[in-house]
Amino acid sequence: MTPRLVVPADAVESLRRKIHQKWAAAVCADLGAGEPVTFSVPLRPGVSTGSAVARIGYPAWHEWHMRWRDFAGRLPAGVQIVRKPVSVQGVTDEYPATLAAGLDAALALVSGTEPPPVDAGRARALASSLRATGAVLTPATVRAVYLLGGEDVEVLLSAVTWLRRNPDAGAWTLRQLPVPGMHTKWLDTHGALLRDVAGRDVRDEVRSRPAVLHLTYVDPAHAASGSRRHDAWTTGDTHDIAYRPRIVLVVENRDSRLWFPPVEDAIVVEGGGKAAASLLANVPWIRAADHIVYWGDIDADGYAILDGFRAALAKPAPDGAPPKPVTSILMDAADLHRYAQHGVNHDKRGRPLKPSEENLPHLTEAEATAYDTVATAGPTPFRRIEQEAIPLVHAATRLLDVSTTSHP
Repeated sequence: MTPRLVVPADAVESLRRKIHQKWAAAVCADLGAGEPVTFSVPLRPGVSTGSAVARIGYPAWHEWHMRWRDFAGRLPAGVQIVRKPVSVQGVTDEYPATLAAGLDAALALVSGTEPPPVDAGRARALASSLRATGAVLTPATVRAVYLLGGEDVEVLLSAVTWLRRNPDAGAWTLRQLPVPGMHTKWLDTHGALLRDVAGRDVRDEVRSRPAVLHLTYVDPAHAASGSRRHDAWTTGDTHDIAYRPRIVLVVENRDSRLWFPPVEDAIVVEGGGKAAASLLANVPWIRAADHIVYWGDIDADGYAILDGFRAALAKPAPDGAPPKPVTSILMDAADLHRYAQHGVNHDKRGRPLKPSEENLPHLTEAEATAYDTVATAGPTPFRRIEQEAIPLVHAATRLLDVSTTSHP
């Protein structure tokens, strides 16, 4: 350890960092959940002998000692300077060794021009409220709840109380949970926190929705029969699709589905984003198709959906159906350059599109090149080419090319 002397200002800053790291553990300990926490800073690491003092230099040692003697007279109540003996030039005396304090005293010491790392009173009140509901009290849960707004805290506490009174949530869907104050999408954002605080994941307990797919029949012979062109299919229902497709194309844009050109033995399915990937993968007639194809936006989300869809179909289905490959169309590096004139950098509300650091291991090399181009954190000409900007006749041509090519 390199000998060094820590001056009061540096010790206070070090103490501030330690409060950031351990305040939640200290709050839990105050309620009996964990061992007591003391915030301490070594003031002369590596300096415990006269020879170490000599290496630093006696003038520097004397100045450091005087600064701590002056600072000691201005310490808030509860802050201690622990002293230990050192023999300097044949004289043994006690010198500052450690600065130590509990949470409140440490906060009093670091209070100044910067805001305190935590409002200890609010943190303790939140922890007490969690304990009163029977929640799991850990430094991680206390820290996470502390970051919530007041309304979300009330909903969280209400949800923990409701779960304690309802050991089985299987009678409701995720959107139907009758938790006071909880809006239907609250769990989309806070479900993981509720799991950690409640000690159970209600998202795994609720009744799942059946998959509802909106689809368009694009087989020309079917269209010539005068039968309906647009349909919906629901998992578990008695209704069946009009014909078993050899090709299934999944798209994200409704217009792309509704007006897709004729392609023999094909059905076009409207996707539904990342959440729908696993649902689509478990639809028997989709998995039974000879060719399963995905076409989405050339942007970070589009590639993430493709990656998830491909990953879901790479596993056997619950009914034992084998894994199936997924081909993409109009989403590789060549397509990125071909349709570059349609590239945009802002969303529909005019907000700049952001880069993505998400790792997508199921993309092909050509897809990954395009993804890296639009999702990079560095400069890029554009971050999105929307699906509907590409002519549908181009998509139909590409789909025909896929359908006449066997998978490797």
